[in-house]
Amino acid sequence: MLEDVFRDQWGRVLATLVGVLGDIELAEDVAQDAFALAAQRWPRDGQPVNPTGWLIATARNRAIDRIRRQRTLVIKTEQLKRELRDGSEETMDETATFRDERLELIFTCCHPALALDAQVGLTLRTLGGLSTEEIARAFLVPFETMSKRLTRAKHKIRDAGIPFAVPPDHLLPDRLDAVLAVIYLIFNEGWGGGRVDLSAEAIRLGRSLVSLMPDEAEAHGLLALMLINQARSAARFPDGELVLLDDQDRALWDQHQIDEGREVLEHALTLRGDGPYTIQAAIADLHLQEPRDWEEIALLYQRLEHITSSPVVTMNRAIAVAELEGPQAALALLDQLELDEYRYYHSTRADLLRRLGRDAEARAAYTRALELTQPGPEQRFLEGRLDDISERARQP
Repeated sequence: MLEDVFRDQWGRVLATLVGVLGDIELAEDVAQDAFALAAQRWPRDGQPVNPTGWLIATARNRAIDRIRRQRTLVIKTEQLKRELRDGSEETMDETATFRDERLELIFTCCHPALALDAQVGLTLRTLGGLSTEEIARAFLVPFETMSKRLTRAKHKIRDAGIPFAVPPDHLLPDRLDAVLAVIYLIFNEGWGGGRVDLSAEAIRLGRSLVSLMPDEAEAHGLLALMLINQARSAARFPDGELVLLDDQDRALWDQHQIDEGREVLEHALTLRGDGPYTIQAAIADLHLQEPRDWEEIALLYQRLEHITSSPVVTMNRAIAVAELEGPQAALALLDQLELDEYRYYHSTRADLLRRLGRDAEARAAYTRALELTQPGPEQRFLEGRLDDISERARQP
């Protein structure tokens, strides 16, 4: 299906085009043209043997047409013509392969000349194929704000001539934080939304980053975190419905992936990793162990809170506090936070209120979480929680 090709190949097609054109906006436009043309032709003529090659070649031709019409980019037009002439048979051959340039695209989008939120948002748009609406939701900002942010970032890359390349070794550490944030957000969008393709793409990028920067503990920490979490994916949505960790069938967990994640985590710790991703990976590992060490989990969240000052981390620490000190102590922590646009804040708060028997308040919190949740398994799960409260109210 074309939708599957889009999800699998958008980042690679776009990265190749950016490498040729040096302009993210133009590359994005012609890539969209190529996918639109595929939607017209493939159902009629059949999908080509190499969909990626077909899309890249078609988009390149569209780019030539656009550049020719603009007249101000004659040199670039001639360059593209030469490339197509010299490699035309290879380009149009359905079995042709193309160099994978996605890592270059990540570092281009994560250039320090851009604000960090713009770096992350732009890479999610170009490499991950997320819509502007999806990215705005991930950042908890309005659609219009994110749209303007992405447009400004693309123009800055074009106008400043930011190179499409992986930086030299001595510059890599300074660019690492943004790249890690990009990969983690791609993973989370797939993890939270049930899009396995995005989670798998994030893990693939994580492996590439570890290969590129083998001595960076946080690169290993992030990869370990993603592997350990992704190992539970089959048990999270059996039959398309959300199942919480405590209720999951452990036989469905991918033990090989868990073992690999733990091995990568051990390597991160060997490299003296104590950053946020390594800590989160350690927490994820503790959650898989029985009995669960809630005290250690709470301590790790406290350390993570000190590093990040993130209210979301405080929210997660509150869950551990609920197990150690009870739901009332956890609720006191939550009520200090300003996370009204974060759906998990409301669902977490609702669970605590339900445990305290404050059903009316729990119903209101679940309802607010529902308002912020897209249709799908999570929404149905929350609706089930609301039904449970209603059923309990009907009981004598």
